[in-house]
Amino acid sequence: MLILNKDFKHMIGKEDNNEEVSFKVADRRKFNSDGSLRDGVTLDPPKPVVETPAPPAEQETSADPALGQYEDAYLDDEPALDDDGEIPGAKDPASFVNFLSTLATNAAAALGAMPHPVTGQRSLDLDSGKYWLDVLSMLRDKTKGNLHPKEDRLLEGLLADLRMQYVQIVRATEEKLKAQAAQKFSGADILGKK
Repeated sequence: MLILNKDFKHMIGKEDNNEEVSFKVADRRKFNSDGSLRDGVTLDPPKPVVETPAPPAEQETSADPALGQYEDAYLDDEPALDDDGEIPGAKDPASFVNFLSTLATNAAAALGAMPHPVTGQRSLDLDSGKYWLDVLSMLRDKTKGNLHPKEDRLLEGLLADLRMQYVQIVRATEEKLKAQAAQKFSGADILGKK
């Protein structure tokens, strides 16, 4: 049972016009629309930039162990470039290398090369594998000329390895289907000679 205050009934339909609503707007912009400094505004002097020596470069590893084998194979085998050797932004969780890792993991899981990241089970889905290969190929085409040389080598290596796995699986599947068909039907069955 709900018990209400006796004054509650009177408050429901009653408009309270006695209360005045007011807002205070304070403009905290430091510059006018023409770019000049506003009156009464002082700028703080810029803080000096303190440069700390960079720690010795360690080999960059991916957050995804499935991509680690590709990084080792395609990033370390090449001769040293005249740049500093690091992929720009590689430590950023939203880096291109980590994005490639996500796509490659999906492709590898679809091809049964590793357990699916969500289900933890290995399964073979050739249509999904082909889709992820097409996505990686499209990404390579769209980013051509805009990647760091190491990113480009990594993407090319991933595509080459995943394509080889796809072709091997398709061929093995075709051979298995041919063998099963041969067991079900003999040449005499096909030619109608019983």
